Amino acid sequence: MKADPATQLRLLDLQALDAGLDRLAARRRGLPEFAVITERTAALGTLDDEVVGVRTELGDVTRVQRKLENEIELVRTRAARDSQRLESGAVTNSRELENLQAELASLARRQGVLEDDALEKMEAVEGLEGRLAALAQRRADLQAEVDAATTARDKTCAEIDAESARLRQDRAALAPRLPEALVTLYERIRVSSGGVGAAPLLRRRCQGCHLELSGGDLRAVAAAPVDEVVRCEECRRILVRTPESGL
Repeated sequence: MKADPATQLRLLDLQALDAGLDRLAARRRGLPEFAVITERTAALGTLDDEVVGVRTELGDVTRVQRKLENEIELVRTRAARDSQRLESGAVTNSRELENLQAELASLARRQGVLEDDALEKMEAVEGLEGRLAALAQRRADLQAEVDAATTARDKTCAEIDAESARLRQDRAALAPRLPEALVTLYERIRVSSGGVGAAPLLRRRCQGCHLELSGGDLRAVAAAPVDEVVRCEECRRILVRTPESGL
C-alpha cells in the first residue's frame, strides 16, 4: 500500500485522537464514584431491610406492651373495687372476708408480674426506638454519600463527554482526508491490537510494541520507498517513519 509521508504522519494524528477517546472512555468507566454509588446503594438496600425488621419487631413489642398495660388497668380496677368493699364494712361474713382478702393478695401478685413484664417491654421499646434512630442516621449518612458521589460523577462525566465530543469532531474532520484503504487497514489493525493501529518508529524502536527492530528489519524499512506503508514485523502495526526513526 502507498501513502505519501505527510499522509502517514496524519495517520499518527488520527491514532492520537483515537487513543485520546479510548483514554477518556476508560477514565469514564473507571470513575471511583461509580463504585461508591453501587456500594452505598447496596448498603442502603440492606439498611432498609433492617429497618423493616426492627419496625416489625417494635410493632409486635408495642402491641404486647399495650396489652399488658390494659391487663394492669383491669387488675387495678378490680383490686380497687375489692378494697372498697373490704373497707366499707359491707362484707361481714368471715368466709367471704377471707376470700376477698385472698383475691386482693392474688391481684397484687398478678399486678406485680404484669408490671414487671410491662417494664421489660417498655425497655425493649426504648431499645428498638434507639436502633431505629441510629439506623435513620446511618441511612442519612449513606444517602449523603450517594448524593455527593452522584454530583461528582455527573460533573466529571459531563467534562469527559464534552472532551470526547471535541475529539470525535476532530476525528470526523481528519479521517475523510486520508485514503480510505489506509484508514480501513488502520482500523482493522487497531481493533485486533489493543487500540493501536499505527505507531511511529523512534530511535529504531516501534512505539506500538516497544521492541527495537533487528538489523535486518531496520535495513528493510530504511530501503523501502518513502511512500510505502510499512508494518512492524513483531506486532504488525503500521510503522510510520519520522525524522527521529534512526534510519
